[in-house]
Amino acid sequence: MSYKNHISKSIIHPNIIRQIFFLSLLLFLGLIIVMELYYLVSAFFGAVTLYVILMYPVKYLVIIKKWKPALAAITLMLVSFIVMIIPLAYMGSVAIDKITPIINNPSIINDVFSKINGFLLSSYNIDILNETNVTKVTGQLVPFAQKTLGGTFSALGNMVIMYLVLYFLLANTREVEKWLRQSVPFKSANVKSIIKDIRGLVYSNALGIPIVAVVQGFCGFIGYWIFGVEEFILMGILTAISSVIPIIGSLAIYLPLAIYQYAFVGTWQGVGVALWGFIVIGSVDNIARFVVQKQLADIHPLVTLLGVMLGISLFGFIGVIFGPLLISVFFILFKIYVDEFGKVDANHPDNIS
Repeated sequence: MSYKNHISKSIIHPNIIRQIFFLSLLLFLGLIIVMELYYLVSAFFGAVTLYVILMYPVKYLVIIKKWKPALAAITLMLVSFIVMIIPLAYMGSVAIDKITPIINNPSIINDVFSKINGFLLSSYNIDILNETNVTKVTGQLVPFAQKTLGGTFSALGNMVIMYLVLYFLLANTREVEKWLRQSVPFKSANVKSIIKDIRGLVYSNALGIPIVAVVQGFCGFIGYWIFGVEEFILMGILTAISSVIPIIGSLAIYLPLAIYQYAFVGTWQGVGVALWGFIVIGSVDNIARFVVQKQLADIHPLVTLLGVMLGISLFGFIGVIFGPLLISVFFILFKIYVDEFGKVDANHPDNIS
């Protein structure tokens, strides 16, 4: 190879330089926009999530029923508000009203666990819930709960923005889909794969997780009421919330509650809560997840666990839905990137030793 040919191959083409400069400028401006509008990220994700859920209904109303796009969008927004937002807002308000005093005064939790530990120690010589262990746990849980509630208030404040974005997405759904297909820099097959996978993930997270949580929470509410739990409404809501935690799930609520009922309320009340939890709530959890979530998208429990932690840290309670979705989308995009740019030809001379 001549020196001239070597130099010509070493020189970067001007188009590549312009492309790198343009992408750098886009990333710089995008970073500024995200940093300044970070408080609206949860509203944007909420709007996109509802758009994916309502996309087919709005197409049905506009294409089949010949509704005006604006009327179809407003109607579906109203339905989503009544069916989804109001119940979640009610559950959140009850939970916040009950939990806030406990967060402001963690000694309430310590006193309850101290009583349970005294009973376990005197009756069975079990010293798990001693003051040191409980203090460590509450020291982690209280800041986490405070951040969750703070994020929830922020999400409620962003609801108007969320529905404003949702209106423009629904009213212009054809233009949105056309723009996506033309703008995403992947092969047509991969664009279709992204849309299909993300739609399944949104259904699984935005519909599957809340449905499973509500079913478990309602079953817990019924059982706690039957067996004389004082705060049965709050315990039902906490059972619903804890159901999103993989592996442990609602066991984190009904097991300590059963011990407390057994120790300080009555033997049959404690045994009843324990049996109700293991048999009814546990069975409902398995059945609901199989019937609902597994039919939508099979999400690995580790993705759900890490997603819940990430989502609550970023968005508050609503991050229970968005967190697993973000991690799942990351892996989808990574898979698409490898398919587009990262495949290695094993038969290439450079890759043969």
